[in-house]
Amino acid sequence: MTQPDTTTGGSGGSGRAEGFLPPVPDEDGAPFFDYAARGELRVQSCAGCGEPRFPPRPCCPHCQSFDSLWKKMSGRGRIWSYVVPHPPLLPAYAAQAPYNVVLVELADAPRIRLVGNLVASADAALDSVAPERIRIGTPVKAAFHRTDHGLTVVRWLLERP
Repeated sequence: MTQPDTTTGGSGGSGRAEGFLPPVPDEDGAPFFDYAARGELRVQSCAGCGEPRFPPRPCCPHCQSFDSLWKKMSGRGRIWSYVVPHPPLLPAYAAQAPYNVVLVELADAPRIRLVGNLVASADAALDSVAPERIRIGTPVKAAFHRTDHGLTVVRWLLERP
């Protein structure tokens, strides 16, 4: 039996741990994870009107164009909202409690908000930042973490630890 890896939400290399929820990229969102694996935060944007959009989708909600491109972002943002689940919603996450889930507004595209975890370093455990250190409006920067299930996910670090 493998031990759960508390830094990734996965299980010691076996793919998916019982109860953990890894991202499941679809055709539209797969490039987001491909760029993340290269250490780049990119957001899908309309090639017609230039409007960024997230989550990724085939058609621009502003001009209805089906042409898109992936714009590189600075990786900077601010905490727009957050939650610390009490108790964790799924049993598999109980060992990592108290952990956080943050909603980050991107500095380059303020209408785009990404969900992730605020951690002390890219590969740190989900509970590596104490909940009392989290404040709405706090500046953060993107970090990239390769999970046991093979995807690289965006996590967030305090700009001023």
